[in-house]
Amino acid sequence: MLFAPSRALARLAIVAAAALLAVGCSLAPDFYPQKGDSAPHHGVRRVHTLPVHGIDVSHWQGRIDWDRVRAAGTRFAFIKATEGGLHLDPRFHENWEGARRVGIPRGAYHFIFWCRDPVEQARWFIENVPNEPDMLPPVLDMEWNNHSRLCRRRVPREEALEKTRVILEMFHRHYGRLPIIYTDINFHRDVLEGEHFDATFWLRSVAAEPHERYRDRRWTFWQWTQTGTVPGIRGGVDRNAFYGTEREWREFLSTDCDPRDAARLNALGYCRTRGS
Repeated sequence: MLFAPSRALARLAIVAAAALLAVGCSLAPDFYPQKGDSAPHHGVRRVHTLPVHGIDVSHWQGRIDWDRVRAAGTRFAFIKATEGGLHLDPRFHENWEGARRVGIPRGAYHFIFWCRDPVEQARWFIENVPNEPDMLPPVLDMEWNNHSRLCRRRVPREEALEKTRVILEMFHRHYGRLPIIYTDINFHRDVLEGEHFDATFWLRSVAAEPHERYRDRRWTFWQWTQTGTVPGIRGGVDRNAFYGTEREWREFLSTDCDPRDAARLNALGYCRTRGS
């Protein structure tokens, strides 16, 4: 009984500390209170401290009210354009013009088929995606086609890398922008890990921060949930974040290069001034 008061005080101190911690966490900035996540994961909670968030969409989102999407604070949108060498997303042009009309910076992405010729695929994307001065860099979506009805083939690592470099080069040559690589954990582990690309990386990681899932790969964009909720979009939508500050976002928009790599990439002729 002699030590009971000190134990009680210690317990009170622990409770008080926990309360202060909870208050501190609640004070973390929420830049997009109108947006949400229908199945939030604790492992990605830090994403809410990042100031620049966006979405990626395809025809699966149906008709999008881009005015409401913009009003909710959406800062960028990646829009599905093509896959393989023949498929054009049926809502690509509608979404492309919708995002442009409300002033959301937008880029287009191509879902690669490993059983199709890379030149044919790059040409199909170029044929369907206009080269416009206000667009974000073109995106190459690199995953295994496990759920495709047309092309589930897995190619050897070297063949996948060769196809990748062909498409990236054609994208860069046509659009004059350093392309973006989107990939997931499995494909990165099987093919991309340890390989150098000057391209910007957009990584999918919905249960942990990217550095916990990708070895030696720095990210510029992070797809952190596929169950996001955004006004103007019915049902779930992928939500994404840019790694940096408002100033760094403005630098990216004006150069198409990650500001952390700008000096090196500019020396290689990859960065540009918007409108040049």
